[in-house]
Amino acid sequence: MKTQDGQVKIAFLFPGQGAQQVGMMADLAQASAAAREIFHRADEQLGYSLSQICFNGPADRLDTTEISQPAMFVCSVAAWEAMKEALGDNAPEATVCAGLSLGEYTALHVAGAIDFASALDLVCKRGKFMQESAQSNAGGMVSIIGLEEQKVRELCSTAAEGEVLIPANFNCPGQIVISGTANACKRAIELAPQFGASAAIALKVAGAFHSSLMAEAAKKLSEVIEKVNFNAPKIPVIANVDASPYQDAKSIKDKLIRQMTEPVLWEQSMRRLLDEGVEKFYEIGPGKVLAGLMRRINRQIKVESINSADALAKLAGQAA
Repeated sequence: MKTQDGQVKIAFLFPGQGAQQVGMMADLAQASAAAREIFHRADEQLGYSLSQICFNGPADRLDTTEISQPAMFVCSVAAWEAMKEALGDNAPEATVCAGLSLGEYTALHVAGAIDFASALDLVCKRGKFMQESAQSNAGGMVSIIGLEEQKVRELCSTAAEGEVLIPANFNCPGQIVISGTANACKRAIELAPQFGASAAIALKVAGAFHSSLMAEAAKKLSEVIEKVNFNAPKIPVIANVDASPYQDAKSIKDKLIRQMTEPVLWEQSMRRLLDEGVEKFYEIGPGKVLAGLMRRINRQIKVESINSADALAKLAGQAA
């Protein structure tokens, strides 16, 4: 399907926390002046070398919520800027953007809704608030493999025993992440086989993200986000909380706050894009998590990953 002017519909997808790994974007920063500039701006603003943590670790520091969130944002923006620099007039232009959890902030920046410095400051505070909430409310997340939504809800209801336990990430068919108190997560892992799950995997996260256990973090973020200047996106950005495009600048603030305590509707978001005729997908940032999820959503769709200097060189060769 084409846009009104005959162009192929293109989606830019941006990964979230969990896709980070030591060494990410180091080769891209060497190869691209535009990427180096993004890392330099981030390091200057933050007052410490985020770039060196991304490139050299240590892993335990990179994996903290407080560091991994700005790291993923900066690496994804660097990859986007490097792509524009390398391909010039041949660079793909998005007709729609989406990002998984933290990646939604990258999508909003790329769509022109928020400037780089403001977005970086916001994701730093988001990571800090989520880390603090995680420390004050012991919680976790578990990836449930092989169950449909209704069965996952039944598992949560049984394992909760009066505590918080909810579906938090609808990633793709057969993969739903649940979030809740540490004890409820432990019970869910033990009970999952009885509900027919093929696996139940505890995720290496600091806390129960996208659940009511993040209410304090959401409250703190709402106080900060009120002072941030958002513009209406220049291209549609699909919101995690309702799989619908943002309508205006005010709705951005509302939905980003809701995202802290409500489920991420990633599969629903991708199905919406497919239903609307998007043909080409680019995952811009570290890893290939979103490409993997798309394979489970629709095997016919190939997602091009822009996650290294090699990947960018390959794309440039195709565009030449």
